[in-house]
Amino acid sequence: MRLTLQEDLDQLEAALQEEGELVLRSLRGALNALVDGDTELADEVIAFDDEVDARYYAIEEGIQSLLARQTPVAADLRLVLAILHDNLHLERMADYCVTIAKLTKLVEGIAQDATLLEGFEEMGRRLEEMIRVALDSFATRNLEQAESLVHLDDLVDRANRRVVGHVLGLGGDPERREWGLRMIIVSRCLERIGDHAVDIGEQTAYLVTGEFREFTDASHPGGPPGTAPREL
Repeated sequence: MRLTLQEDLDQLEAALQEEGELVLRSLRGALNALVDGDTELADEVIAFDDEVDARYYAIEEGIQSLLARQTPVAADLRLVLAILHDNLHLERMADYCVTIAKLTKLVEGIAQDATLLEGFEEMGRRLEEMIRVALDSFATRNLEQAESLVHLDDLVDRANRRVVGHVLGLGGDPERREWGLRMIIVSRCLERIGDHAVDIGEQTAYLVTGEFREFTDASHPGGPPGTAPREL
């Protein structure tokens, strides 16, 4: 019975890591579509979210099946609960990528601002690093690595504030102002992806210590799959 439980847990962890790779693909696609003004790629990002949702539901069903057949306790139960939370955080990240793709389609044909696009590319690189650090820390139960996400998130938060400040200085042209306002939402989506990465780090700390604590005040759980991000 114990061997079966361990196999189930290993499969769930592997599926979670695979979901993380899908999210990274969504993030890269969404940012490339935005920077290049590529609406076809934006459509692909939107459609690709179905794959992320399918993985989300498969993990959720796997957890339900495990709990119906097994009785995990102590560290095993903590792992199941942590996977359940991380699964949601990853799915929410992908939802933010879809929002960015939809905003890309809405600003098609409007002149872009090179400074902002460079800022988004920088945020994207930092977020890819954060997601990988979060997933690696979870896989290796590395508390120090998980806590390093706070510093990385601070860098993303600063970039978000710079975006807002730059948009406010774009001038009074209505079209430019509309584009800038939509870019503030894009920046906010990216900032929230970073927050969800920190949340995954917190689950790593929960696994290692047996106690849940928030690293920062940034954590805000999202809604169910398929819903639009709320914290905009």
